[in-house]
Amino acid sequence: MMKVNVDGSRCQGHTICAMVAPNSFELDEIDGHSTPVSAEVPPEYAEQVREAVRSCPEQAISIIEK
Repeated sequence: MMKVNVDGSRCQGHTICAMVAPNSFELDEIDGHSTPVSAEVPPEYAEQVREAVRSCPEQAISIIEK
């Protein structure tokens, strides 16, 4: 199982995570900041979420894999 978190104090609203993993991240309509759709990532989206972590310029996304 994989869990994902976005550090709201680090996220600057680049929206890359939502482009890379649109099923896993949603964007605030006002400032574009990201939040996970769900804390638990379905297995079929795991690789997209890993790519979002690697792509985040602010390193605001973290994952925990169990």
